[in-house]
Amino acid sequence: MEYPRRVRIQSAPDRTIIAYHWHTPNPRGVIIMAPAMAVPQAFYQHFCQWLSEQYYDVISFDFYGIGASIDKPLAQIHTSVTDWATYDAAAVIDYAIAQRPSLPLLWFAHSISGQLFGMIPNYQQVNHMLTVATGSGFWQATKPQLKYKSWLLWRAITPWLIPLRGYFPGRKLGIIGDVPAAAMQQWRRWCLHPEYLVGAEQLHSQYAGISTPITALGFTDDEMLTVQNIQTMHDFYASAPQQRHVIAPADLALKRIGHFAVFRKDYQPHWQQLFGTHIDQAFSK
Repeated sequence: MEYPRRVRIQSAPDRTIIAYHWHTPNPRGVIIMAPAMAVPQAFYQHFCQWLSEQYYDVISFDFYGIGASIDKPLAQIHTSVTDWATYDAAAVIDYAIAQRPSLPLLWFAHSISGQLFGMIPNYQQVNHMLTVATGSGFWQATKPQLKYKSWLLWRAITPWLIPLRGYFPGRKLGIIGDVPAAAMQQWRRWCLHPEYLVGAEQLHSQYAGISTPITALGFTDDEMLTVQNIQTMHDFYASAPQQRHVIAPADLALKRIGHFAVFRKDYQPHWQQLFGTHIDQAFSK
């Protein structure tokens, strides 16, 4: 078994994030496993191990203030989601290029990491982006069963809870996970905007100008996103060549796929069919 090497990456002054790197002999390419909101990289470790066994170098990481990239009490960590893109994602891409300069690079993005790709300053270094369960987070466009909960979260809970605690204590609430205050407040602002982050930050032309090829995978039983959420987010990448796939659990004789479960170890027998072919195609172009 290939064990990953723990790497400290300084993404900005006084800002260090933790990554894990699976060094694979004679790799076919490099895959950055970019995580969902508040999901620590540890959640993806079995999947990353499997990717390395498919002859890819694999790098996972935690955004600053999440998982292993917490270096002080969360209330003392000041970072926005924009900072995650501008500093952390950019630094991981730089690290990947420095380690394997001659190999193609895939940004394998779960959820929010596919949303923020357009804010990464060196995204041009990425040869292909594969998104999984990436869609607009506008609260009124979520699944019907989430609308009331979303309204409570954004209108009633976060406005008073974050100033009280100094961060969003999602773990205790059973909502998302613990998130630094500025990141959660920015995400709240995005989720209240009909055009999500692109509209809230006025990034229409920036996203529309991105030409990085994209493969988008969405699931019909995603508990957070509708198919329209996914289409809306990827429509912002107007110049990017795209392949979009909507997968139903029945397509793989599964009872459930969902927003998160697909990365659990017990789904490994299905990873080749779900992801392997698309990854191979991304590196063959």
